Amino acid sequence: MKRNVVILGAAGRDFHNFNVYFRDNENYNVVAFTAAQIPDIDDRKYPAELAGKLYPDGIPIFSESDLPKLIKELDIHDVVLSYSDLPYEKVMNISAVVNANGANFMLLGPNDTMLKSVKPVIAVCAVRTGCGKSQTSRRIIEILMKKGLRVVAVRHPMPYGNLIEQKVQRFATVEDLQKHHCTIEEMEEYEPHVVRGNVIYAGVDYEAILRAAENDPDGCDVILWDGGNNDFPFYKPDLMVGIVDPLRPGHEINYYPGEVVARISDIILINKIDSASLNDINTVRTNIRNINPNAIIIDGASPISVQDPSQIKGKRVLTVEDGPTLTHGEMNLGAATLAAMKFGAAEIVDPRPYIVGKIKETFEKYPHIGTLLPAMGYGEEQIKDLEATINNTPADVVISGTPIDLSRVIKVNKPIVRVDYELQEIGDPTFDDILEEFVKNFNLKK
Repeated sequence: MKRNVVILGAAGRDFHNFNVYFRDNENYNVVAFTAAQIPDIDDRKYPAELAGKLYPDGIPIFSESDLPKLIKELDIHDVVLSYSDLPYEKVMNISAVVNANGANFMLLGPNDTMLKSVKPVIAVCAVRTGCGKSQTSRRIIEILMKKGLRVVAVRHPMPYGNLIEQKVQRFATVEDLQKHHCTIEEMEEYEPHVVRGNVIYAGVDYEAILRAAENDPDGCDVILWDGGNNDFPFYKPDLMVGIVDPLRPGHEINYYPGEVVARISDIILINKIDSASLNDINTVRTNIRNINPNAIIIDGASPISVQDPSQIKGKRVLTVEDGPTLTHGEMNLGAATLAAMKFGAAEIVDPRPYIVGKIKETFEKYPHIGTLLPAMGYGEEQIKDLEATINNTPADVVISGTPIDLSRVIKVNKPIVRVDYELQEIGDPTFDDILEEFVKNFNLKK
């Protein structure tokens, strides 16, 4: 008898787990997905065109709040948690709901979900959202490009639109972001890659994506997995880099699947040591040594810069930060806030009296955000509400801590100052040292 399954997700890991483990598996009948974390991604279907021959009608996607009812009405045997960046208390709370309604609670691991590439793979992941994966990925790519190697990046999924059209996406130019109707969250991850001259893939079907990346028309020597949230990679890495954040000490051993990342990493980067206290840095270092004593530890900083600090000094500023870092990443500061303090802003203006629509809903769901404004843009309505909120807020200047050019996406009535931040290794070893050995081991010298 086939076992009836519900997959809990957030439009990413859930679809991947289905594709690689359940899609052609005659032992299971996936009757539904549920959606959480990301607004407005339920009430649609995983399409038949992607679901395979066992699911000619596709698979419906419901809100996770419907889970108890789904388990009973659909006679569910197994519920598979397939999204990330959750505290252990939340994971076990979901497990309790599942068990209380009679079903089994499942977590799929790397052996059943990682795909093998014919190219060498470097994976960059983290123990929480907002640790610094993007600048670490960029640093690794730049080092390899200087060695004459062609690096193709593959980003953890964010398919919030038409899933059929998003099966395999290739981004090589800024224009490709518009062609694929990217959200702000997607652009924050893709734009920094394409403006540096390297290709990045993403989408829904990560085996098809992998084969396309391996055979990229511009060539491919190395695949770089650019992770999302605190998930472990979809591809089996030959070098695994995990990033920890001393601004959130203890999270490396208290969040799922972030602790998995910390335990399986060959290299651990302790980032942001320029912003954290020595006590918190040492807490993180001790925790990592306890759970992964063989990892090589790199110390790193994320120094910030702006083109013209005089635009900030003495001004009333609105700080706009990366959205997911503030929301389910639970941070209460970011690059824009640090820039406001470093370059002498007179005041950080509280946007909360001026928020509208979907942005107001975000603050209601994540009240810890405080006086910062998350650059939320999962859809057109949310982008319009972000634009209206910025225009409503009585500030002299907007400081943007997101990795994209916000002025390309929204039109605002005040100047925008962009904050740049790049990874800087402190002391030895460095990524140059690590990658020199990696290149030698795989005979990648050009």
